[in-house]
Amino acid sequence: MRAQTAGLRGVQRYTAEVRARLKDRLKTIAPDRPMQGVRGHLWEQTVLPRIVGKELLWSPANTGPVRVASQVLTIHDIASLEHPEWFNSVFAAWYRWLTPALIKRVRRVITVSQFSRERLLALANIDESKIVVIPEGVDARFRVRGADEIARMRSELGIPSPHYLLSLAAMEPRKNLRRLLAAWSSCVTRLPREIWLVLAGSSAPSKVFSGVDMDDIPPRVHFAGFVADDSLPALYSGALALVYVSIYEGFGLPALEAMASGTVPIVADNTSLPEVVGDAGFQVNPYDI
Repeated sequence: MRAQTAGLRGVQRYTAEVRARLKDRLKTIAPDRPMQGVRGHLWEQTVLPRIVGKELLWSPANTGPVRVASQVLTIHDIASLEHPEWFNSVFAAWYRWLTPALIKRVRRVITVSQFSRERLLALANIDESKIVVIPEGVDARFRVRGADEIARMRSELGIPSPHYLLSLAAMEPRKNLRRLLAAWSSCVTRLPREIWLVLAGSSAPSKVFSGVDMDDIPPRVHFAGFVADDSLPALYSGALALVYVSIYEGFGLPALEAMASGTVPIVADNTSLPEVVGDAGFQVNPYDI
């Protein structure tokens, strides 16, 4: 499980939660040390098949060894195939070959939304029954939190106001943060002065805003950086709303976590997000916020 050698983002969180609940039924196989990029894929394609032998393998994170047919593969999305411009060209080319090969080879494919299932079926000419949808769930710690806990969280993260809109997303193009900031810039002067926009999820805003003078960032925006798991429930619970206007999602776990924490999500009206939120939130055009 190379997915567990990286930080806990969506796919890694999914893997950790499933492992925790099936710990008595799963034997974990992982490299001795963190392996990402080319080295990680080489280990997965050459070393892992020898370790697995004839046992059934579950690969939880979009990738797996092509030589192992006795395998259940979880594919969260195929963004790298449908939007290769968002990714390193070598990475995109690798997945353009790997994903269809795996879908045809493995015993069963699990995906996390009807949207992702439809995209996978469009990608490969296979029996529809081979791809099953098991939606993601939410950990029990995500629940409404009290005022004292929220105040402590705000102090730890340096959030300047108790009245804030939250955007929790990796600092990458598909999360649509540039348009979100442009929308904020156009309306911030018409909002009450105590309302802020909090961007959380990465310690490197320059990755998204490269080429943008940070002095041009609109007022009342707070970069909270990476937020530890223990602080996430209070961060959600204290927000006026979660703003999650990603251009492309296979599921959209932050929207579900926000709802469990008592916070209304404002999500993009495309890909998987409408089926995750349903009538419990607001949907907007991510290209015209």
